[in-house]
Amino acid sequence: MGVTSGRGALGLFGGTFDPIHWGHLLMAENAREALGLTQLQFVPACVPPHKQQSRVTAAEHRVAMLEVAIADNPGFGLCRWEIARVTPSYTVETLRHMQAEGWGPIYLLIGGDSLAQLASWREPETIRQLATLVVVDRPGAEPAAGVRVLESPLVAISSTDIRQRVQAGETIRYRVPEAVRAYIVTHGLYHGKTKG
Repeated sequence: MGVTSGRGALGLFGGTFDPIHWGHLLMAENAREALGLTQLQFVPACVPPHKQQSRVTAAEHRVAMLEVAIADNPGFGLCRWEIARVTPSYTVETLRHMQAEGWGPIYLLIGGDSLAQLASWREPETIRQLATLVVVDRPGAEPAAGVRVLESPLVAISSTDIRQRVQAGETIRYRVPEAVRAYIVTHGLYHGKTKG
């Protein structure tokens, strides 16, 4: 469990965010409110250990899309600690860093699929000691031992689908914030032209 510290309760929501979409934002806002967080920080991974074989959009673009997506929410923040690294990003190292920065308690938001893979992460028991694991799931889900289940509206939007729609020239309007859609169009991301 997370340790109480000076800067307040912090939620960490990590991922590639390639791109960030409304599903991410709704889940994050729901967690921020339900957990009484001082701040929820998005943690874009630079070199995700579980995705080293897949192609990920340049960090500068993913960070820029996050910035415009969360700009109007003072309860959201952007943690650039992992993105500044040139080595793979490990959650346990990020948690140690945030604890050293004075945050606590710390809540780590993860999906059910990530929870199932937790044993393969670096120092999984230390992760459990440094943070409270929070799994966002559908209403009525059974909690795992030592894990808090946070019910949240599930939005059937995925970053993969968004990238595929852009590549096919289909609209992504209302799947991502307008500022993110405009950024994708302006910078020609995902190798396609969207209809808007």
